Amino acid sequence: MQKTKLLSVGVCAALLLSSNLSASEQHIEQVRERLLQIQPDLSIETVAPSAMPELYQVQLRGGRILYVNASAEFIFQGQLLQVQDGVPVNLTEQAERKALVEQMQGLNTQEMVVFPAHTAQTAITVFTDTDCGYCQKLHSEVPELNGAGVDVRYLAFPRGGLAGPAYDSLVSVWCADDRLEAMTQAKQRKKIAQKTCRNPVEKHFALGQAIGVRGTPTIVLANGEIIPGYQPAKQLAAQALKAQQQIDQHL
Repeated sequence: MQKTKLLSVGVCAALLLSSNLSASEQHIEQVRERLLQIQPDLSIETVAPSAMPELYQVQLRGGRILYVNASAEFIFQGQLLQVQDGVPVNLTEQAERKALVEQMQGLNTQEMVVFPAHTAQTAITVFTDTDCGYCQKLHSEVPELNGAGVDVRYLAFPRGGLAGPAYDSLVSVWCADDRLEAMTQAKQRKKIAQKTCRNPVEKHFALGQAIGVRGTPTIVLANGEIIPGYQPAKQLAAQALKAQQQIDQHL
């Protein structure tokens, strides 16, 4: 019988797994080793104690979180909340957003197509497809977003995968002498010169899959909040600026 992948576990589902770990072996490295025994291809980034006693937080590539008890006998994927001053705080969401912020900040802007604001106050990172109707609508509002102080940073996410017209179009945009003009022309359904070169389209697509992108546009704000779809420019700019304020308040 095929083993169940850990990433296929439903929200808040729990698995009871056999384990021979003793109490003296209950530490971070052994939790990592035990998980890799169960699923060798599990993309573990970090393992650390969670806010809940005897529970470890395991961050996977892409920012998703698993929780594991000290012996790695119980594993669940879901939301961990802590009541602080009578108010429930979603610790999982906080951890996932922090990881996503770090990923977005670590990206090379030279590998993006960036439409800069004249006076930038924040940036949004958008997984886009040139053949997507709502991506085209959002792009038509980029000047309004720029005018509100929002840089628009595009990453490539061909919805049909790494082959086909949408993929070829994105490669041509990224290989164009003027990426901004090529992106605008493609989003206006105008013909652009077909080009190939060394490009980051496959890398961007893999990143999108890792963080759970399912469609385009998918928008990531400065605080790690994900907006899974089109938002009108005025509303999106307000959300983006608010997200930046939250970041600034914690600096």
